[in-house]
Amino acid sequence: MFSLHVDTSLSWRGGQNQVLLTVLGLQARGHRTALVAQPNGELVRRATGCPDLISIASAGEVDLPAAWRLSRTLKKLKPTIVQAHDAQGVAMVALARGLVRLDPQPRFVVSRRVDFHIRRNIFSKWKYSKVDRFLCASEAIRMMIIEDGVPPERTETVHEGIDLKLAEASPDLDLHKELQFPKGTLIVGNVAALVPHKGQKFLIEAAAKVISQLPNVRFVILGTGKLESELRTQIQRLRLEQHVLLAGFRSDVLSLQKGFDVFVLSSTTEGLGTTLLDAMALGRPIIATQTGGIPEVVVDTKTGALVPPRDPQALATAIVNLLRDPSRRARFGTAARARVREQFSAEQMIQRTLEVYLRLAGTPPAADTDRPRAAG
Repeated sequence: MFSLHVDTSLSWRGGQNQVLLTVLGLQARGHRTALVAQPNGELVRRATGCPDLISIASAGEVDLPAAWRLSRTLKKLKPTIVQAHDAQGVAMVALARGLVRLDPQPRFVVSRRVDFHIRRNIFSKWKYSKVDRFLCASEAIRMMIIEDGVPPERTETVHEGIDLKLAEASPDLDLHKELQFPKGTLIVGNVAALVPHKGQKFLIEAAAKVISQLPNVRFVILGTGKLESELRTQIQRLRLEQHVLLAGFRSDVLSLQKGFDVFVLSSTTEGLGTTLLDAMALGRPIIATQTGGIPEVVVDTKTGALVPPRDPQALATAIVNLLRDPSRRARFGTAARARVREQFSAEQMIQRTLEVYLRLAGTPPAADTDRPRAAG
C-alpha cells in the first residue's frame, strides 16, 4: 500500500503531529509513504524519517501552481491513496486530481479533525464532493459532516492517537523550580493554541474564582496564538499576574505536563484534543468541557470531570473540588492512563487508518470526472 500525504500548515499543532505519526507508523509497518508539506514549515523540519519528502509551497486554498506541481508528483509516484490532512490540502489534492489523468486514479482520503461545519460555498462543495472517504477524529465530527450533507458511507471514525512511549519517556522536571513557583503550590495546567475556540478566557475567569478560595494555586497555560495580548490584558485586569502564567510554546511540553496536579481543557468546540490524550497518558486527572469529541475521551466521574463550555463558575467549582480531593485526583489519573492505553494509542489509529485504505483499494472510486471551473 502506497499512500501520499498532504499538509499545508507552517506551524506545529496537534494535527501535524497526527500526520507525522501516520506517515512514520505506516512506514514502520512496511508500507511506502510520501509526504508533501510546506518547504519552510515545522512539519518538514521534523519529518526527517520520511524517505519521500516533497516540499511544495502553497499560498492559499486556490493555488493552481501548487496544484500543478502536486499533479506532477501524483503522475510520477502513482500512489494508491492520497490523503489530505487540512482544508487547504483538500483543495490542493482536489485540483491536482483534476489536472492529471491517471489510471487508476488514487483514492482520495481526507482527515477531518475539527468540529466546524463544512462551508457551503460552491468551491467547498466541489472539493469535498471528490472525497472517497472522510476519516473523522471523533464520532461527533462524523455526525456533523453527515448533517452537512456528506453521505454516511463516505465517513469513518478513526480516533486520533498518541505515541505512548514518547509520553512515558519524557524526562521528569521540577516544575516549581522551572517556573519559580513556591514549593507546595498546586498547579493547574492547560495546553492549547491561544485561539477563541480553546476557551482560555473562560479558564482565566475561573482562575479568579479558584484563587479566591485557594490562594496557593498556580495556573499555567502553554501555547501561542492571536489571543495572547488579549489574554494578558485579562490577567492584568483580574490582578492574576502572580497566579496565571502564559508560558508560550515549549518543546518540553510533556515534561511540563507531568508536573500538573490537574489538566484542564476549556474548549468551546473541540474535535477530540490530542493534548488531552497526552495528559491522560501521563496520568493527569482531567477537567474538560462537554463539547465535540471530548466526551468520547473523558468518562465523567471516572477518568475526569466534564463541565459545560463557556461556564467559568462550573469550571471553577470542578477545579476546587478536585484540588481538595487528592485521592480522587489519583483515581482519575490512573483510570485516564488506562483508557488512553486501551483506546487511543498511535498504533490503534494507524491500524484503523490502514484498514480504511485496504477497503478503499478494493472498491470503485467516487465519481470524479468533473474538472474545476471556478473558485466560488
